Amino acid sequence: IAVGTVPCLALRVTYVGELGWELYCPTEYGLRLWDTLWEAGAPLGLVAGGYRAIESMRLEKGYRVWSSDITPEDNPYEAGLGFAVRLNKSVDFIGKPALVSAKNDGIRRRLRPLLLEDGEAIVFGGEPVRVDGRVAGRVTSGGYGYTIERSIAYAYLPPACKPGSSVEVQVFNRWVPAAVASEPLYDPTGERIRA
Repeated sequence: IAVGTVPCLALRVTYVGELGWELYCPTEYGLRLWDTLWEAGAPLGLVAGGYRAIESMRLEKGYRVWSSDITPEDNPYEAGLGFAVRLNKSVDFIGKPALVSAKNDGIRRRLRPLLLEDGEAIVFGGEPVRVDGRVAGRVTSGGYGYTIERSIAYAYLPPACKPGSSVEVQVFNRWVPAAVASEPLYDPTGERIRA
């Protein structure tokens, strides 16, 4: 497509849980694309959103981030991504034996969203999480969810920690009560991205 005079590849994908498009153009057109969109959107109240806005929205939607929520040490079943694994493919793939083994071994921990009771207690990752007074995991990522108006954290926890379970997150030497929540925290039926 062309956006103004800029040739673009438009993909209807989202990393923020809202209906959206990603526009890809040759680098030499980047500034022109920005200016074209900025000028067209100004009368409509367009504002620039940065990384922290995207991070907040992806936390609310439950989208994982590589290198914090998922790493080579994690498996897709424990990360809540088992729906994306097709072990019954007729073609073998790299890592298939490890995934078969992980599925057969069962879930030892599960990436869970946590809602902190103190909305001013913001976590970023690495904070310990206690279950029944014992450290059972660490925050993989977190921040404030502006749509749901809550402080959010994600952590791998024992399988017994299901939605509604009480935990505590250490925030600057203070244990803050939190609850395990159901995913996604925002738009659970996916209506917004199919609008």
